[in-house]
Amino acid sequence: MFFLASKVVGFFAVPSNAMLMICVLGAVLLPTRWRRGGLRLLALGLTLLLIAGWSPLGNVLLLSLTERFPAWQFDGRAPDGVIILGGAIDAEASTARNALELDGSAERIVAMLQLARQFPGARMVFSGGSANLVQAPVPEAPIAGALLQSFGVAAERIVLEDRSRTTAENATFTRDLVAPKPGERWLLVTSAYHMPRSIAAFRAVGFEVEAYPVDWRTRGWVDAAMPFDRLSAGLARTDVAVHEWVGLIAYRLAGRSTQLVPGPRR
Repeated sequence: MFFLASKVVGFFAVPSNAMLMICVLGAVLLPTRWRRGGLRLLALGLTLLLIAGWSPLGNVLLLSLTERFPAWQFDGRAPDGVIILGGAIDAEASTARNALELDGSAERIVAMLQLARQFPGARMVFSGGSANLVQAPVPEAPIAGALLQSFGVAAERIVLEDRSRTTAENATFTRDLVAPKPGERWLLVTSAYHMPRSIAAFRAVGFEVEAYPVDWRTRGWVDAAMPFDRLSAGLARTDVAVHEWVGLIAYRLAGRSTQLVPGPRR
């Protein structure tokens, strides 16, 4: 139920969708007796679209998430396992084309392959089912597993979790699958903007992991003052950031995390 509700609410929580709906509602009201209200809604929607598309708003919202966890630094102690969260493989297209198709978070897959080679003794866990509500679900995990084996990673090192549809399920199902032991060191690989919610979800189920953020999308706070030169680019950045902030709030309210925006452990 939470999954379905998150998808429905998530559609309207995407700024570009909400702004377009405001514009559409305003346009619908123009030929009616509420024309003045329609004009105001249309003006509001267009103004919000321009602000979200050209201003640095998307970068500011994203940076407030990506800068929570610094890049992971190797201190000489190899991890016992590496967890890679799904969301980087277009499973439907990959299956249809019989070829690996990646999306905008492809850095997760690159990091997976790099870490598998850097730490040959670590278990490689890919957690990713399918969150598709429209088409027949095709999980990401088997595709990632086949990719790891094609790069020479031994099958006994690979653990695939293919049921999860949300970040909370990533945490719960992965914990149950790998049964981490006290003292073990586990890395968590996901996009930097998604790391706070991911860490919060794993901590909520008692699985302590170390953040290995990738897919930063910005150079740092210097981009907080940089406007976008394409409306679509700014809208896309704002959509990603707001979606993640809404997810953080929803997880906190639903009890799927104990912190709104967690940070590194001292």
